[in-house]
Amino acid sequence: MTIEELLKKQPILLFDGECGFCNKSIQFFLRNEKNKKMHFAPLQSEVGKQLKTYFEISPEVDSVILIKDYSAFIKSCAALRLTPFLKGVWPLMMVFVIIPPFIRNWVYDLIAKNRMKIAGRVKSCQLLPKEDKERFFI
Repeated sequence: MTIEELLKKQPILLFDGECGFCNKSIQFFLRNEKNKKMHFAPLQSEVGKQLKTYFEISPEVDSVILIKDYSAFIKSCAALRLTPFLKGVWPLMMVFVIIPPFIRNWVYDLIAKNRMKIAGRVKSCQLLPKEDKERFFI
């Protein structure tokens, strides 16, 4: 798939496909998503690598990345911008964008640093419903 075709699929959430915490977060997102507009790709996939290159994101970055409106959001900026896609009170979390990113990202990095201890590594992909499979670039 070309980068132009990929960008037409926005929003796209890139995540660490080997991280148990990240995979549990994706499962949570799928259960609580308002409408089925988000697309997903592991950072390790060709799509993930293509998008990171296009947006000039270092290959070492293993954070969640949200591609939306032709921009790439990383770490807490990405996490907060995901909340409007969720049902319930989750969109209210957007109020935290007023906190400076260096503070938000410190908290994000603390969790990210321990994510493998929290949930381990993923050995196999969880089975997805057919309607969700189409939204994953693996």
